[in-house]
Amino acid sequence: MQHEPQHVEERRAVERFTRHQGILQQVEGDAVGEGVSHFALGDRVVALAPHAEYTVRSGMVAGPDDQSRVVALPDDVSWDRAPYYPLTAGSVTWVDVGESGAADTVVILGQGLVGSLMLQVMKANGAGHVVAVDALDNRCALAKELGADHVIHAGQQDPVAAVRRLTNGAGAHLVVYAVGGPAGPKAFEQGLDMLGVDGTMHLIGLYEDQALSLPSSKIQRRRILGGYYGASIGLASYRRAMSLLASGVVQAERMTTHRYPFTDADKAFDLLWNRPGEALGVLLDWEQ
Repeated sequence: MQHEPQHVEERRAVERFTRHQGILQQVEGDAVGEGVSHFALGDRVVALAPHAEYTVRSGMVAGPDDQSRVVALPDDVSWDRAPYYPLTAGSVTWVDVGESGAADTVVILGQGLVGSLMLQVMKANGAGHVVAVDALDNRCALAKELGADHVIHAGQQDPVAAVRRLTNGAGAHLVVYAVGGPAGPKAFEQGLDMLGVDGTMHLIGLYEDQALSLPSSKIQRRRILGGYYGASIGLASYRRAMSLLASGVVQAERMTTHRYPFTDADKAFDLLWNRPGEALGVLLDWEQ
């Protein structure tokens, strides 16, 4: 692996990345700018950034709520686990926002990367009854392996009826909407139907490209929260996420199904978009 010169300054980091996997960029620094106090030569650092050979990201330690800033990668978090850091930190915060208790029934709609990570964080926090819902065989199987108390295959049974049976008709205390995309509107409708009185719908999924229906008869005595409502990803979330990854409680390796050299990025995106039943976590390797 060749390292090109990098220069890290106090307010920003301008870096050439020797590894670039998924939406996370990772680098080992070859030069440190004047006045830098929180990074040293050779430190491994990570930053959330678009796919690019070069990127500019903040290196400030003040303002910890900006997840795109450059942060240190602990020695016990491998390069292969590190790409899951941004969404793990997000999941830690989302779980806190949802405020579910050990006796509550929580339904997670969707077991893609976000839904799977939220399942693992919830179980690590001591959640007592987590129900995972998906329509793909591979994701349902993984959810069971990762500790879901119940797994509902939405392609084989009515998820609303299944949740009502599991809760003796009461419905879920919390429904996490982690679907998005073309299937999002239908999943959102089902989420409202399986939500119990005074329950919370937590919206995480995106990119439906169409409106979500909010019938007034279904949202009475229900609470709908959007994403990071009332919170942000701060230093505590960063530390918790790194701890979960380092310990293996969040099983990043189990979530990684494919690897591609960066020159085959088009194949990676084609796989994820057109054949989601074959893949989950896909890494782009910039060493090859």
